Amino acid sequence: MKGFARNELGKLQGEMREKMTLRTSKSMRILVVFAALTLIAGNATVANAAAKKTITCYKGSVVKKVTAVSPKCPTGYTTKKPVVKTTAKPTATTATKAGSVAFQGTYKGKISILFGDGNLIQVTKVDGTGTGNVSGLTDMSGTASAVPSNLCDGFDGKGVISGGGNTLNLAFDSSSQGCADSDSAPATVTIKGSAKITGGTGKYAGASGTLTVKGTFNINSKGIVNTTESTSFSMDLSGNIATK
Repeated sequence: MKGFARNELGKLQGEMREKMTLRTSKSMRILVVFAALTLIAGNATVANAAAKKTITCYKGSVVKKVTAVSPKCPTGYTTKKPVVKTTAKPTATTATKAGSVAFQGTYKGKISILFGDGNLIQVTKVDGTGTGNVSGLTDMSGTASAVPSNLCDGFDGKGVISGGGNTLNLAFDSSSQGCADSDSAPATVTIKGSAKITGGTGKYAGASGTLTVKGTFNINSKGIVNTTESTSFSMDLSGNIATK
């Protein structure tokens, strides 16, 4: 009986050890699988985080940042940064600063001459156009008169040169002369002397200075009293205009 009891007890102990071994083995397998799943999940999270990108999107002055694996800008937005346009401020119009303006031009056109009593010669109209460094003053007009007693004699003359909304007033000084190459027509009259600047308008308001004058015109008629003549002229002006 005692032998039988020992055998049975041994069997029970063996079975219990086998069950415990099986349980331990299953527990170990579960732990290994759980650890493996945790590692895989962790790697996947790292991979997903590394794959995400952030882009900057623009729409006018609005800026948005988009983060994703394959980020795209919302409709109406673009990744191209807009160029900020600056509007230039209009330049204020200012009056011409005080200074000196170099002037050199040639005026050509027609003059109208009226012959009067006692050798009186009147230039009743001057209509000329200037070229050269004339600062936009391309038109010439004026009048003059003389009572010559010699081939070379003084005269009185005034003129205006204009253009671009500006004018410059001129007056021949007492040293200016007109000299004829003959005492009878046809004759060529040479003008030489100086013209004083006596003001103006626009950017030449209050201007001053002196211009050197050289010019010629022809007299073709006999100079009968109360007759007129239209003839060509050419005149060079040079000097500096003092502006205020």
